Amino acid sequence: MCGIVGLFLKDPKLEPQLGAMLTDMLITMTDRGPDSAGIAIYSGAKDGLGKLTIQSADPAKDFKDLDGDLHEALGQPVTMKVKSTHAVLEVPLDQMEAARSALAHLRPGVKVMSTGDCIEIFKEVGLPKDVAARFDLSKMRGTHGIGHTRMATESAVTTMGAHPFSTGADQCLVHNGSLSNHNGVRRELIRKGMTFETQNDTEVAAAYVSQKLKEGEDLGRALEATLTDLDGFFTFVVGTRNGFGVVRDPIACKPAVMAETDQYVAFGSEYRALVNLPGIEDARVWEPEPATVYFWER
Repeated sequence: MCGIVGLFLKDPKLEPQLGAMLTDMLITMTDRGPDSAGIAIYSGAKDGLGKLTIQSADPAKDFKDLDGDLHEALGQPVTMKVKSTHAVLEVPLDQMEAARSALAHLRPGVKVMSTGDCIEIFKEVGLPKDVAARFDLSKMRGTHGIGHTRMATESAVTTMGAHPFSTGADQCLVHNGSLSNHNGVRRELIRKGMTFETQNDTEVAAAYVSQKLKEGEDLGRALEATLTDLDGFFTFVVGTRNGFGVVRDPIACKPAVMAETDQYVAFGSEYRALVNLPGIEDARVWEPEPATVYFWER
């Protein structure tokens, strides 16, 4: 049992409040997942710059002079914003892969949480309220985001086992449920060139969607394909650079509710995650249908 939240803003006036709204939604889902929590925030891209969000078990050591070391390795300026165990590095877009390679050499203990133009992912072990406070999530602004509170059932409670999982640029996925064929799907994706950091079934689902997008499918078709290729019980919420999508398995035993107004589209594992959103009393509220894809993009 886990908790999922998601928010896609239609009204730019709400963008400064995105982090605060998502944080409130996330904390409300604490009893569905007290082990760990995470959030992915999408904010405006900067011309010519990309972001790498990284995590360290020893940030005092790993983040010390890291921006300068990467500047020296790349020959390009690098900026770094540290938030507790995470840091966001901004590097020229054409140096993203070089920066990731240099990072693996300079700080081999550092883990990459996400890469892309506008995504930042923060996740850690602990109660959602503590994770949110640790990263000042309520102060973040953006266009859309998704979050997750985890109750581990099949793998260890670790930072890397927390959601969201990001397996492609500006892509991420959160999951409530359990996949029964993830080992076979993982082997097939490895043959296609995907790499994995954990044994978590959710990382397989994220990589599956990333591979479909890489092959030229749009988000809707990629999510439709999960219904035939992934076995088990699941609700997936997926974030991309331009929007987010939702799909439930054909049995749909995992709870889910959505709401839409002129200002936003929201998702929660339960309605109580949505009750403090502005204008919720006038929203169109519904339960997503089984085996049906919903997605919104700019």
